[in-house]
Amino acid sequence: MNSTTRWLLSVLIGELVTLVTGAIPTTPQLLVGATWYGFPLAWLYRLVIAPQYNPWRMDLMNFFGDIVIWSIIAAIVLLIVDKARKPAKK
Repeated sequence: MNSTTRWLLSVLIGELVTLVTGAIPTTPQLLVGATWYGFPLAWLYRLVIAPQYNPWRMDLMNFFGDIVIWSIIAAIVLLIVDKARKPAKK
C-alpha cells in the first residue's frame, strides 16, 4: 500500500470512528444541564435544561481534533499491518 492510499484510508477511518464515538455519552459526573458525546474530545452536546429551539450543539474544533486523533491512530495501525504483511527482504 503506498503512502497516499494509506493517508486517505486513515483519514476516512478517522472520520468514521469520530462519527461512531458521537453516540457515546462522555458527560462528566458533576455536570448538570447537558449531555456530552464524542471521545476523546466531546464535540456534540445536547442541552437538557432550557434547550430553546435546538437542543443540539456541535463544537467544530473538537470534532476536527477527534478526526485528527483517530486518523493518526488509524495510520499507525495501518502502517503496522502493512509492515507485518510484507516479508523481510534479505
